[in-house]
Amino acid sequence: MGRGKLRIYLGAAPGVGKTYAMLSEAHRRVERGTDCVVAFVEHHDRPRTEVMLHGLEQVPRRELEYRDATFTEMDVDAVLARRPQVALVDELAHTNVPGSRNAKRWQDVEELLAAGIDVVSTVNIQHLESLGDVVESITGVRQRETVPDETVRRADQIELVDMSPQALRRRMAHGNIYQSDKVDAALSNYFRPGNLTALRELALLWVADRVDEYLQQYRSEHQVSKIWGSRERIVVGLTGGPEGRTLIRRAARLAEKGAGGEVLAVYIASSDGLTAASPKELEVQRTLVEDLGGTFHHVVGDDVPAALLAFARGVNATQIVLGVSRRKTWQYVFGPGVGATVARDSGPDLDVHLITHGEAGKGRGLPVSRGARLGRSRIIAGWLAGVLGPAVLTVLLSTVHLGLANDMLLFLALTVAAALLGGLLPALASAAVGSLLLNYYYTPPLHRWTIADPRNIVAIVIFVGVGVSVASVVDLAARRTHQAARLRAESEILSFLAGNVLRGETGLEELLERVRETFGMESAALLERASDHDPWTCAGRAGFGPAVSRPEEADVDVPAGDHMALALTGRVLPAEDRRVLAAFAAQAAVVLDRRRLQEEADRARALAEGNRIRTALLAAVSHDLRTPLAGIKAAVSSLRSDDVAWSEEDQAELLEGIEEGADRLDHLVGNLLDMSRLQTGTVTPLIREVDLDEVVPMALVGVPEDSVQLDVPETLPMVAVDPGLLERSVANLVENAVKYSPPGRAVLVAASAIADRVEVRVVDGGPGVPDDAKERIFEPFQRYGDAPRGAGVGLGLAVARGFAEAMGGTLDAEDTPGGGLTMVLTLRAQATRAKVLHPAEPERQVT
Repeated sequence: MGRGKLRIYLGAAPGVGKTYAMLSEAHRRVERGTDCVVAFVEHHDRPRTEVMLHGLEQVPRRELEYRDATFTEMDVDAVLARRPQVALVDELAHTNVPGSRNAKRWQDVEELLAAGIDVVSTVNIQHLESLGDVVESITGVRQRETVPDETVRRADQIELVDMSPQALRRRMAHGNIYQSDKVDAALSNYFRPGNLTALRELALLWVADRVDEYLQQYRSEHQVSKIWGSRERIVVGLTGGPEGRTLIRRAARLAEKGAGGEVLAVYIASSDGLTAASPKELEVQRTLVEDLGGTFHHVVGDDVPAALLAFARGVNATQIVLGVSRRKTWQYVFGPGVGATVARDSGPDLDVHLITHGEAGKGRGLPVSRGARLGRSRIIAGWLAGVLGPAVLTVLLSTVHLGLANDMLLFLALTVAAALLGGLLPALASAAVGSLLLNYYYTPPLHRWTIADPRNIVAIVIFVGVGVSVASVVDLAARRTHQAARLRAESEILSFLAGNVLRGETGLEELLERVRETFGMESAALLERASDHDPWTCAGRAGFGPAVSRPEEADVDVPAGDHMALALTGRVLPAEDRRVLAAFAAQAAVVLDRRRLQEEADRARALAEGNRIRTALLAAVSHDLRTPLAGIKAAVSSLRSDDVAWSEEDQAELLEGIEEGADRLDHLVGNLLDMSRLQTGTVTPLIREVDLDEVVPMALVGVPEDSVQLDVPETLPMVAVDPGLLERSVANLVENAVKYSPPGRAVLVAASAIADRVEVRVVDGGPGVPDDAKERIFEPFQRYGDAPRGAGVGLGLAVARGFAEAMGGTLDAEDTPGGGLTMVLTLRAQATRAKVLHPAEPERQVT
């Protein structure tokens, strides 16, 4: 049984028509005979969406009781038992009501997919986990319900449901999204044209990035080398010289002129020549390109122009930016240079920009060898000098007779030239041809292959020996130069890699991508297993189609540890490349170990924090629990004593003491439980829209009469909160204020609306708190000043702030004019509250 396929309708904002499009697709599939059911679809009282549910089979929902209310969620077991071909699941980022099978709906969807059921779902761009900060900066609303990006990326099909901001606002004004009493507030807050435009752009760019990934995968699978100019992607060729900064800035300006432009800076470390690149300058340029939103790449290539063009075509680039050559005029006799070669070979689909800069024509800081190995042109020149040269020299000497000694010196010069140009083999050929020609034309007897004078034999042997010796020296120098150049290139790559790893700037996936790019492979994967008999698992991957089952399936595999291997696919690497690859494998293992150690450290830190809280808790409550218990015990013992006849007034007083002690214990235990829930992260607010005048008065139950003055206007907008958490927060604030307020002065509890928020102020006239202590009073087990031990363990304000933040609000302390302390509880008005906070109705409250 295979895994089901996931199709997602992605929208920029609520109301663009995601659910409607999903239901329309369901009707089309049903008409084609597909077994399609509605697992969970919320129409939010939108008539047109509700009509689309007609004619579709709906799986009954599961009812859950939570906080004295009944909610419905998708019944995963019922869907699995029904086993349709396709299930419709609305609102992928929805948070399930506590007690559900899974905490998140996307986890429910994962179960359906694992069971082989195809799923069609919907999600808004603001619910993607990686975009939370961006969306908050745009709308001012922090999305509490999110879905991991990887879940959406793994979808087999993503379809963007787009609508212009003007059209969406018209739909809102016509009442097609929210009820009429919420339209005005929504249009003036969340659904402002600027917000909708920014969210729309965010959705379009995100989908464009996913399309680009699919395109790269398709090109790789089908081996498409021709450039498809679907978007502007600019490659900057760097040499490590100071002109690189100018090129990067110029490329960034070019990218800004086109929507979605991308800059990729690449440094080619040529393995066939010594380079003059400064590692420090390369690091500066890497930082610059990343600050400008681009990426930096380090690639090894035997031929710099060919490697640069291969990289550009591999990333589907549309433009290449190069600097005008730094070589002096006389140096052009050695060739046209990298810029001219790239421009000549780029083809019609790749534009090349040659940028002038201050270093043009000034020469290089260090001489650059034409080749560590003897290049093809040098070898051809060596063969020409070694084979044709003697023949040409023979023709020339036929007209001029210089004597045998001079003739031999001229032939020896040709042999040395062949050795310097082409190495050993052209030199041997030159020596052989030259010796034969000398014997035939210039050594008596002439025109015969014999030598009459033995001294001429010695001369010819010396002639051949000198040629072979010079050729051997040239060949040895070439091999040493090649080794030095390769080691230089390897050291640059390893230094760059080690620096990034030590600074923690490279994650495992980024490192594997660097390996793939450096060696020109299609994919790279880090595999591991627990023992020699356990199956391999993939710890990280990069590229398309990595070998994730066994290292042996890859074209190249290098051990990275006892039970770890780096596997690459694409081509077979030469043995000399495996040394650098082994270093990459070791670094990959280090990165993986560091990531796991960091995870363990985070868990240990959380445990240590929990232990600290528990230790402080035990130390703080030891006296505060005993005091009321001792009072209750003494009062009960007195009442049960037969030795004393208590009057009714005495009995009432003792019973009142028992009740006060029990109330103190109840309040203390309640705060301890609340603080424990906050510390363990188990507080799950059930957000709904409520009126403050319904909740705040309930929080004042238990405080002395005439000690609180209430000012909560009925005209205030509704707030999106958890009523229970809000009541506890306000109750703790009021209790704290009454405790410190002087006798005869009532605590003021006032509420007011300011812009898109509602503030609840609890004002006391007590001694106040200095500015440097205003944050400390919100920490657990903190009591300001000389508060007596019976005043509590210092959890009230910590619990109040924790509950406020759990509801998406804030709690701060301010000075009261004239003396005292004012607690300001800020809540978002319902008109601007993200609907994602409501587990049962995650879209109804988004405005």
